[in-house]
Amino acid sequence: MSALTTHVLDLALGAPARGVAVKLELLRDGAWTTLAERVTDDDGRVKDLLPEGARPALGTHRLTFDVAGYFQRLGMMTFYTEVPVVFVIRDDQRHHHVPLLVSPFGYSTYRGS
Repeated sequence: MSALTTHVLDLALGAPARGVAVKLELLRDGAWTTLAERVTDDDGRVKDLLPEGARPALGTHRLTFDVAGYFQRLGMMTFYTEVPVVFVIRDDQRHHHVPLLVSPFGYSTYRGS
């Protein structure tokens, strides 16, 4: 499993959000550099944001979740088009998990384990 993972749960359906496009970026010299683009699996997870054994870079990262595309496929309207989650990695030896709880009209996130 990657040293950086994410998990998306659909609070409106009470189920994992499968098929959500997720982009991982790193802030370098004032500009965002794309490190990975993935899609959540049937359990709403992305387990391979980084290659197996790779450590995350220290610094500011951004995960951007395409929630508009996800809800559109379900035939649901949504207020948010995307959810950007910006966070800082200060210890590259720890596993970092960034879950997203989403509904058509709200979201929350936290530092997972």
